[in-house]
Amino acid sequence: MSRGWTIAGTLLLLASASAPGAAQARPERARDLGIPLEGTPGPLDAITDVPGVAVGHATVIRGSNVRTGVTAVFPRGTGNLAPVFAGWFNLNGNGEMTGTAWIDDYGLLLYPIAITNTNSVGVVRDAVIEWGHSRITEVFNCCLPVVAETWDGDLNDIYGFHITKAHAFQAFAGARGGPVAEGNVGGGTGMQCLGFKGGIGSASRRLSARAGGYTVGVLVQCNFGQRRLLRIAGVPVGQEITDLQPCYDAPDLDSARAAQRCPAGFDRDRDQGSIIVVVGTDAPLLPHQLRRVARRAALGIGRMGGIAGAGSGDLFVAFSTAETTADSVRVASVRMLNDNAIDPVYEATVQATEEAIINAMLAARTMKGADGLVVPALPHDRLRQALRKYGRLAGAR
Repeated sequence: MSRGWTIAGTLLLLASASAPGAAQARPERARDLGIPLEGTPGPLDAITDVPGVAVGHATVIRGSNVRTGVTAVFPRGTGNLAPVFAGWFNLNGNGEMTGTAWIDDYGLLLYPIAITNTNSVGVVRDAVIEWGHSRITEVFNCCLPVVAETWDGDLNDIYGFHITKAHAFQAFAGARGGPVAEGNVGGGTGMQCLGFKGGIGSASRRLSARAGGYTVGVLVQCNFGQRRLLRIAGVPVGQEITDLQPCYDAPDLDSARAAQRCPAGFDRDRDQGSIIVVVGTDAPLLPHQLRRVARRAALGIGRMGGIAGAGSGDLFVAFSTAETTADSVRVASVRMLNDNAIDPVYEATVQATEEAIINAMLAARTMKGADGLVVPALPHDRLRQALRKYGRLAGAR
């Protein structure tokens, strides 16, 4: 076992409900609230509905100002590190995603995808390489993993450089299939989204048998947008909920009047955040097709009110877990979905991206972080009221 696996007391995995942003019982998700969404989800409504995909988190909450973490996505699970075809897209480049030159030329993912905060990309990249050194042996080129980021420097002491290799190793070790933890977890711990608390979210779509029966899954780390632009199921939620703004030193995290008592408001009048979108599918797609799939994530973000502002890093990566076969040392056989049959994959990507962002916001909990900044969670009851006002509330389960 690598020496990097010793955490030495630096990691707090949301162990108690009293911790800021602490984990609670599984929160309501978009479909639980009756939000009318298109498409048919997989059984988990998560990226892990794609066979083999595993997700792990390391959540770091310490003291009054450390609110950060690492999230890892394994395309084929931790037990199968064979490369997968991949493509990526940059909607707005005020952000970082490593390994993209390799994807451009070779169209392959060789390592798990990792997501963290802006200032921790380097250490997490080093951790991925160290972790993979003894596990990924048959590769054409080493050391070019995909590590992406969004900025958590409002809620987190980002210049304290609190993420270590050990946190990345923890995320890798904890990667599993099954339900995906959402909200204030992993790389999403300190993130904000469309004026509320953001973080990690996931969703999936299962294509009809006529369209091939494939699954498309999405995981997002959302940290983008402005409150006034927030739309959910077409409803201008950001214009309906104009109070509960992020503010400093609110005396009561749970009070709807906290923002009114806040002595110093938190002004975010332009898009200064980012979003990372990971799209996985078992549809047999080649890298040039996956690049086009990655682009479609932008349309799901647009449904939510995202505009890819100048201050935002909107970077997306898509992969296919479809198997390839080696006929000989020199020739590999691959399958490819005809382009005249790919539209259902595009549609599923748009739908799952939209729902993953909603799930991230619904799972997130109000958080107090660095310098006493309090970022409120999206209130479920008031969201329901807004949806009902516009005739958009379906029967809740």
